[in-house]
Amino acid sequence: MAMKNFAFKVLNEDNFARSGLIETHRGKINTPAFMPVGTQATVKACTIDDIKKTGSEIILSNTYHLMIRPGVERIQSAGGLHNFMNCDLPILTDSGGFQVMSLSKLNKIDREKGAIFNSHVDGKKFFLSPEESIRIQLGLNSDIVMIMDECPKNSNDYNLIKKSMDLSLYWAERSKKVFGNNPHKALFGIVQGGLFKDLRIKSLNELINIGFDGYAMGGLAVGESQKEMFTVLDDIKEFLPPEKPHYLMGVGTPSDILGAVKRGIDMFDCVLPTRSGRTGLAFTWKGRINIKNNKYKTDNTPLDQNCRNLNLNKYSKNYLNHLFNTNEILASMLLTLHNINFYQELMFSIRKNINEGTFNEFHDKYIDKL
Repeated sequence: MAMKNFAFKVLNEDNFARSGLIETHRGKINTPAFMPVGTQATVKACTIDDIKKTGSEIILSNTYHLMIRPGVERIQSAGGLHNFMNCDLPILTDSGGFQVMSLSKLNKIDREKGAIFNSHVDGKKFFLSPEESIRIQLGLNSDIVMIMDECPKNSNDYNLIKKSMDLSLYWAERSKKVFGNNPHKALFGIVQGGLFKDLRIKSLNELINIGFDGYAMGGLAVGESQKEMFTVLDDIKEFLPPEKPHYLMGVGTPSDILGAVKRGIDMFDCVLPTRSGRTGLAFTWKGRINIKNNKYKTDNTPLDQNCRNLNLNKYSKNYLNHLFNTNEILASMLLTLHNINFYQELMFSIRKNINEGTFNEFHDKYIDKL
């Protein structure tokens, strides 16, 4: 049977908020979509089957981590990332640029060679050029590939951000060239430019001239305020190509997602629901709950009485509090699944309200509560 080409179409719009459908040869993705993060070829504390039961339709994995451990050759020997981790969902891989900035012990950026850095695991030296990043991602056989970019730290230094943006555009051209033409996969460009409107628009226009299958907003969720992030999205929302998916990288909280959808974003990823689940923080329709708090020792109600998925409403706050305070592994498993399930319930409700033309009312009801 012939493999499906990558495709995207907008189904409904409610001002700038939009519902859509991404088609890949591994399955369809309803947008706005949230991608659980499977950093090292696993969504921590969850099986792929359970991830699928939450309604997740795509996951993200990290090029930086996988190139260091176990290495792309080992994953290729298993038939690619999907076979390696027993995942039949579409997978998006990032380029590794953000982790080079945030995790590596020592790093140096060279315009021609790319990123030169020492592993945060054992100090071993690595070289990650735009070409190598794309080759690794193609070796992993992911379905959506991200270009190599430089992700600078949050800064008000215009010249520094411009220099970084120019470098990312140069690397974008090189990434596109080595990726070539593959209708069964997608290559996304990454818009940089910090908090500066003119740089963001210039970056986007240059990327459009190169031509990509989707456009991601990078360099956010790096220390700026939510208001600053929303301002950046407001500045650029009218310029984003309407026929392409729009992806906000590394975001975020439920209120971040609501505000970004309002400004035209279709795709999200963040470690927050899984990381929070491992530390006792639960996301609910009534707000956040720290389940380790003593007040839940006598609370025999579930986190969400209305949840019918995965039997998650069978576990009381009292019991979850006990699991966390005795360091039981089941605590991380249950709360991680609860949080991912909540995020997917949120995305389903967002899509439903966009389709019904009631997204603004939904946004206003939950933007502060969540």
